[in-house]
Amino acid sequence: MLNRMSRVLMAAATASAVGGAAAAPMTLQDYLALSGPAPTRHEAYGAAPSQFAELFQPYGAGPFPVAVIIHGGCWTREFGGITQMRNMAGNLAAQGIAVWNVEYRRYDEEGGGYPGMYHDVANAMDRLRVLAPEHKLDLSRIVLMGHSAGGHLAQWAGARAQLPRSSPLYVADPLPVPVVISLGGLADLRNQQALIKRSCDRDMAQLAGVASAARPDIFSDTSPAEMLPAGVRTVLIHGEHDNIAPLHVGQDYARRAQAAGDSAEVLVLPGGSHYDEVAASSPSWPLIEAQVRKALGLR
Repeated sequence: MLNRMSRVLMAAATASAVGGAAAAPMTLQDYLALSGPAPTRHEAYGAAPSQFAELFQPYGAGPFPVAVIIHGGCWTREFGGITQMRNMAGNLAAQGIAVWNVEYRRYDEEGGGYPGMYHDVANAMDRLRVLAPEHKLDLSRIVLMGHSAGGHLAQWAGARAQLPRSSPLYVADPLPVPVVISLGGLADLRNQQALIKRSCDRDMAQLAGVASAARPDIFSDTSPAEMLPAGVRTVLIHGEHDNIAPLHVGQDYARRAQAAGDSAEVLVLPGGSHYDEVAASSPSWPLIEAQVRKALGLR
C-alpha cells in the first residue's frame, strides 16, 4: 500500500511540475549556503549558548498559526542548522504563519545528547505557551516540522505525551501537536542504527544514552518508533535522491505507525535530495508548503 501511495504522490507532483526545467538536486554545500531574514525575537529557554529559539512573527494583527521547525545536521554542531532553517522560516512568515525555529544542544556540546538534547526540545516547545499571548500565537493551529536529525526530534516531541513517568524525559501536560511533518527524518533509532552510523557517523550512546538497571532499553524514551501510537498524524517526506534518509525509512515508520493505529503518509519529492527538503528556493518547496498549510487548515 505504501509503495503504491508513494508512486501516486510522486506522479502527481511530477505532473504539477511539468513545464519547468528540472533543477539539479541540492548538495550539502548548497544547504550550508542557505540563509533567511533575521528573527523577530531571540528567546533563551536556558543558560547554555544553544538553549534558545527564534520567533518569526508575521505582520498583522493575528492570531497567527504556528509552525515549529527543528533543524538537522546529524545531531552535531558541525553542519550548522538554525541559520539554514531561516530560509523556510522567512517564507512561511511572509504567508502569515508564525515560526518557532528551535536550537538545542547537540551530542558534542556540554549537556547535550541524552537527556539534555531532549529536555531542550521539550522546553523550547513548551515555552510557546508563555509567548503566545504577547505575540498573538494561536496554539490551537500548530504544526511541528523537523529535518533529518531534527525529524527524529520533531517526531519524538510529537510523541512525548506517551512517555512513562519513570522516564527522565517525562513532563506533565506537554504542548500538544496534532501533525508532525518529518523531512528526511531518522526516527527509528533501534532499527536504523547502521544507517545512522553510515550517514552521520553517530553511535547510539551519543543519541540515546547508555543502558542502566533503571533504564535497560535506551530506545524506549528516545526513538519515536518505540513510542507508538503517538496520537498524531505524521507526514513523512523524502527526496527522490535522498541517500541520507532514503524513502524506505519513511515507509517503514509509516507501516509501524499505521499498525499501531496512527495516521501516517509518505510523500516523495521528485528530483529532490536530502537538502531540497528545507529550501524555500527548491522546486520541492511548493509540495512541502502545501503540507504545512494543510496541517494548519489554511487554503
